[in-house]
Amino acid sequence: MTPTSKIPRYPKSHIVAASGVAALLSLALLVFPSREVEAKKTYINLEMENDADGALRDKDDLRPDTVIGDEGDSPFARIETPAEDTQNATQEKPVEKPKDALASGEPAKPADPSLKSVRVGNGDTLSTLFSKVGLSSNQLHDMLESNKDAKQFSKLKIGQELQFTFATNGDLQSLRSQLSDLETISLTKSAKGYDFKRDLIKPDVRDTYARGVINSSLFTSAKRAGLSHDLTMDLANIFGYDVDFALDIREGDEFELVYEQKVVKGKPVGSGQILAARFTNRGKTFTAVRYVDKQGIANYYRADGSSMRKAFIRTPVDFARISSRFSMGRFHPVLNKIRAHKGVDYAAPRGTPIKATADGRIAFAGRRGGYGNAVVLQHGKTYSTLYGHMQGFAKGIQSGGSVKQGQIIGYVGTTGLSTGPHLHYEFQVNGTHVDPLSVKLPMADPLAGPDKKLFLQRSQPMMARMDQEKATLLAMNKR
Repeated sequence: MTPTSKIPRYPKSHIVAASGVAALLSLALLVFPSREVEAKKTYINLEMENDADGALRDKDDLRPDTVIGDEGDSPFARIETPAEDTQNATQEKPVEKPKDALASGEPAKPADPSLKSVRVGNGDTLSTLFSKVGLSSNQLHDMLESNKDAKQFSKLKIGQELQFTFATNGDLQSLRSQLSDLETISLTKSAKGYDFKRDLIKPDVRDTYARGVINSSLFTSAKRAGLSHDLTMDLANIFGYDVDFALDIREGDEFELVYEQKVVKGKPVGSGQILAARFTNRGKTFTAVRYVDKQGIANYYRADGSSMRKAFIRTPVDFARISSRFSMGRFHPVLNKIRAHKGVDYAAPRGTPIKATADGRIAFAGRRGGYGNAVVLQHGKTYSTLYGHMQGFAKGIQSGGSVKQGQIIGYVGTTGLSTGPHLHYEFQVNGTHVDPLSVKLPMADPLAGPDKKLFLQRSQPMMARMDQEKATLLAMNKR
């Protein structure tokens, strides 16, 4: 038998100690990696950080005010640790991005300390705006007192911008504000205080065509067609003799017009007069063409020269809702009994303007029983109208005076026997009450003689143009 070599047997305590040392060495290798491993780890981290910077740069590229130069000049330029310097990678300091530099690397230009601008916010006054730019209330007072026109700067609108220019000693040198695309006002320091100046730009005027179909309301459709609120009101007033915009409007009604558009440097900045228009209501088309006579008086006439203007407009309140009609046997909501309702009630918000439906003399203006505050107008010997439940009267409305058609005579209220804000409107012919909604209204005189000839020379091309514009627009929509 071959003798087996004996394996040395170590004491158990030695074996346990050796195992502990081996475990500690393994842990040290995990916690404290080699220089090469550390360098590689640092390189990977820098790669990840710079990839994130690249993502930020890509995101900033979406902003129009961001300027990115060549990658070497960019504050987001990629940073890599060279392979030969991996042993010192842990000693590298992070690259700091310049604070006062544009993305291109160029230093930002300092703001001009002599110029400051503020925009009017909700609740701002001229005093608070002066305070925001470091000016005292005494300086504001001196400016306002220096020129009577300076007070125009106190009429502020939210979003309006005021531009301040300062002298080297910190005093206000000038104040400027653009009120609209056409108007700018300014105050400039002088030996006598401040000089006021108003700059007005004269716009170009061009004839513009617009068309719309009513889906929900006239205002919504007109806005979609590019018309302003004022232009829409003008359109409604032109056809107010024939169309009751509180009652007659239906889905599918359509309008078209040629109007003056004001333009500055190719940009529309406002509108002028409506030159010609057509309105189709319930399948019936009404036309209107503007004509200025030799006396300079402008009116609208139908395309054939007959007058659109009636002696009375149909409704005294714009775009109101009819809440109660003419009836000889209506149940009165306040008196709780059957009582004739000899007029039409137009429900409208409190304070809505009320218009005289025709030229006339003010037969009465004051308090009248259940009518509350009321106005009675006499229109010649045949016709009279009454307006009741007013909140108050317009300036100058008093018994014995006179009014023009469309003139504001008062405001919707709830005075007298009224359950809510509305206008009660009555119409009498030779002292007898008639339904204001169905009475046949007398017409004004048509054009005649030379005026009619000149008018037709203008109206016929206008109608032809609207025909052509409409046909072109409909053809484009079919494509």
